[in-house]
Amino acid sequence: MAQPDNQSKRFFESLSGAGKSIAVLTSGGDAQGMNAAVRAVVRMGIYVGAKVYFIREGYQGMVDGGEENIKEASWESVSSMLQMGGTVIGSARCKEFRSHEGRLKAAHNLVQRGITNLCVIGGDGSLTGANLFREEWSGLLEELVQQGLIDEDAVQKYSALHIVGMVGSIDNDFCGTDMTIGTDSALHRIIEVVDAIMTTAQSHQRTFVLEVMGRHCGYLALVSALACGADWVLIPEMPPEDGWEEKMCQKLSANRAGMKRLNVIIVAEGAIDCNNKPITTDQVKDLVVRCLGFDTRVTILGHVQRGGTPSAFDRILASRMGVEAVIALLETTANTPACVVSLCGNQAVRLPLMECVQMTQEVQKAMDEKKFEEAVKLRGRSFENNLKTYKLLAHRKLESELPHSNFNIAVLNVGAPAAGMNAAVRSAVRVGISEGHKMFAVNDGFEGFYKGQIKEIKWADVGGWTGQGGSLLGTKRTLPAKHVEKIAEQMRAHNINALLVIGGFEAYLGLMELLEARGKYDEFCVPMVMVPATVSNNVPGSDLSIDTALNSIVETCDRIKQSASGTKRRVFIIETMGGYCGYLASVGGLAAGADAAYIYEEPFDIRDLQSNVEHLTEKMKGAIQRGLVLRNENSNENYTTDFIYQLYSEEGRGVFDCRKNVLGHMQQGGAPSPFDRNFGTKISAKAMLWLTKKMNETFRQGRVFANTEDTCCLLGMRRRALVFQPVVQLKDETDFVHRIPKEQWWLKLRPLMKILAKYKTSYDVSDSGQLEHVVRNIRPKESDASGAM
Repeated sequence: MAQPDNQSKRFFESLSGAGKSIAVLTSGGDAQGMNAAVRAVVRMGIYVGAKVYFIREGYQGMVDGGEENIKEASWESVSSMLQMGGTVIGSARCKEFRSHEGRLKAAHNLVQRGITNLCVIGGDGSLTGANLFREEWSGLLEELVQQGLIDEDAVQKYSALHIVGMVGSIDNDFCGTDMTIGTDSALHRIIEVVDAIMTTAQSHQRTFVLEVMGRHCGYLALVSALACGADWVLIPEMPPEDGWEEKMCQKLSANRAGMKRLNVIIVAEGAIDCNNKPITTDQVKDLVVRCLGFDTRVTILGHVQRGGTPSAFDRILASRMGVEAVIALLETTANTPACVVSLCGNQAVRLPLMECVQMTQEVQKAMDEKKFEEAVKLRGRSFENNLKTYKLLAHRKLESELPHSNFNIAVLNVGAPAAGMNAAVRSAVRVGISEGHKMFAVNDGFEGFYKGQIKEIKWADVGGWTGQGGSLLGTKRTLPAKHVEKIAEQMRAHNINALLVIGGFEAYLGLMELLEARGKYDEFCVPMVMVPATVSNNVPGSDLSIDTALNSIVETCDRIKQSASGTKRRVFIIETMGGYCGYLASVGGLAAGADAAYIYEEPFDIRDLQSNVEHLTEKMKGAIQRGLVLRNENSNENYTTDFIYQLYSEEGRGVFDCRKNVLGHMQQGGAPSPFDRNFGTKISAKAMLWLTKKMNETFRQGRVFANTEDTCCLLGMRRRALVFQPVVQLKDETDFVHRIPKEQWWLKLRPLMKILAKYKTSYDVSDSGQLEHVVRNIRPKESDASGAM
């Protein structure tokens, strides 16, 4: 991806907030991550010189007014908010704001403080209300003049109300964005419960029926079903066909007969049948008990899903969106329509608020009219692909229904273990079998390959793999170059027609070595594809691979910071993994609210260290008592974690003391996050369908012969889309010495961390600014972002 040169770049320094007043409110249902968004709006607003106000209790506070409800925010007033769930400034449903009189009161309260820029964090109802308020604004001001509450000068001075929305909703039911703030955290709560339930269900051979939230949107139910490998899922957008009860019972019975000791059925709270009649968890339980006699329990997760600390993903999303919202407010003119800041793939975009609201309402209309396929399409490509992938993986076809391809595909893990690898293997195996192929598992990567540790793997063999961390196939860092002859022998012996390699930088190098061996060994003239899975996120050709490690870092940073509460002022120096790639330190730092993150990609010297210490010393003299500094393990060979710790300890003496922590392999362990389960599942399914296509295209005279560049690819997320890229073409993008891509998108996020930590810095806003329009299936054809960072 070519970066814009300095002449075509736009920097936000030219955007001044001097003389402007911005207010931020949270409205409707609460969602984890709202506080991170509020923090970002407040700090970015203050940073650019604007006055920023909290509006407490949503629109109710705006209508009631008063010092307590509309209060000027300070930099310190949002410290320690990042890790808190819910919304610290409160949220309430407000009937009064729905009336003209209520909006008149609200307008008066805003004008009194000179507030003409509103940042609204809420669902479609809250954002629709904000837009109506904006449309009525000039009329409301005229009424206030007539009533003698404001003068004509105020009407001139505050003539336009500017509104930018951010969608905070666990339901992910807003069209135009891949992910809403709070959705990922809600999935974390659901998956934690499902994982816990699975152990007890297995002990007693039980069936569990779980109800998850989402109102009339089945996103949480669908993605949690994908992430835990549920036997059955019921969602409102795609009700089951008539006779579903019998089919579901047959499926549960077949699974139990196949030695599966538990069944999980997930029901969305708005689940309906094809006649628009509600399907309840109790109905499903009674059906299973009556027809199968299985020991069945119901669990309604309820408000647990709204609670708890926000995930790393939601903190990063909310921080990015909050900063983008302030920039949008600074750039807006009287003619700019109210916009909503959205996520498309891995990119922040601005969309007209009412276009998004209209499309969201169309989904409900399509469901009411029983146009369910249209409702699924309106939900967006991501939702549609989730549904297709679930159907592909959950419902095993009968042998007689399977196509017969006579193709054999081998799947292996290469490099260090990463959470999400097992979900990717399960997906590959099941999609491959559904396509009629024979699937072979290779144990211990390329080392196991040349030693002949290869065996056929069946549908049932990968049951329950989604939620397990590490690599169940086993993985090694061994590269194939020295063993190509033996690997070629094994390829020949097992008649392998295609390869799927899941792993990190070694997997990428290994694929390049196999490609080079094509000239010598015809066995490697088969389609080969790599799916990135690494905690370091250092594979060229993909913006991201895995986010479980980020959650581990953020959770640990939260605990470490909490350990200092009530003690004297303290700074923590924390070392993260990543080799020479500073992704974990930088993005983890943004999510954890770090003051600095030292990485290899951004060289630093003793003057920078000294400047950071002085910055922290100044900060510690105020109300803030804790500091957090992250250091990537290979950021600098001389300025080690010990060196930085000793420097900070010495220079901070009398103001703060220091502690250090090396996180180590804890970052690689643990159960995969919902994002990783979902991303691993979908990207692997896409890779398998591509292999099938390539094998069919290159099948000649009884054999597969694929010898072109485009038959050896890496599948990665690039901005808005999942893209297959020939590994040969990625050579020029790679720094092989340091095992990192030459260009890394997340470096653009580093200024955000610095700004939110009160450092003066430069921030490139070339990517943002253009208001786009909502179109059906807004993403490019190849796109399938489950909401990337």
